[in-house]
Amino acid sequence: MLGDTVFWVLAVAAVASGVMVFRFDSMPRATYALLLSLLCVGGLVIQLGLDYLGVVVILMMTIEMAIMAVFMVMFMMNPAGLMPMSMVHNAKGAAAVCAGVFAALAVGILLAPWPGRAGTMPDADPTKALGLALMGPQMLTMMTLGVTLFATIVSTVVLATRRGRYDRFGDDLRSRPADDPVRGGVGR
Repeated sequence: MLGDTVFWVLAVAAVASGVMVFRFDSMPRATYALLLSLLCVGGLVIQLGLDYLGVVVILMMTIEMAIMAVFMVMFMMNPAGLMPMSMVHNAKGAAAVCAGVFAALAVGILLAPWPGRAGTMPDADPTKALGLALMGPQMLTMMTLGVTLFATIVSTVVLATRRGRYDRFGDDLRSRPADDPVRGGVGR
């Protein structure tokens, strides 16, 4: 009973916040509504027993949406991306396409000859089984690639900064006032 309640609460919240993405007139609000929708989807994936995948969805979407909101506030053409604006372009055409796709998918679900379960019982560890099904013998390669990409991102950020956090205070950290760069890139 509790599992069913959690499922329906998460499902309704995911759809409602997904709809709110198109109702808000501010990019940051729409971004956080999308984040809420994706967090609910991550919760549903966890409830399906795929804990690792659900946590990855939650972590990835949280970081992605937070970065997206910050960049929108920094770089939007209107002041900080907070001015009212429409999130929907060609509303009637988009609604027609969405209705058509929904109808086609619903008909496909109802008319598809769904196969019965064949073979053995499901694996005891569905996350491992999913990983092996997706990656096959390349699992170690993909894990290594993930760590390598992360190390590359961190190294790039470290190498891109010309000065460290405390360099402006001198070698003994006692330089007052701090030796901050001024216009033209020349320090005091």
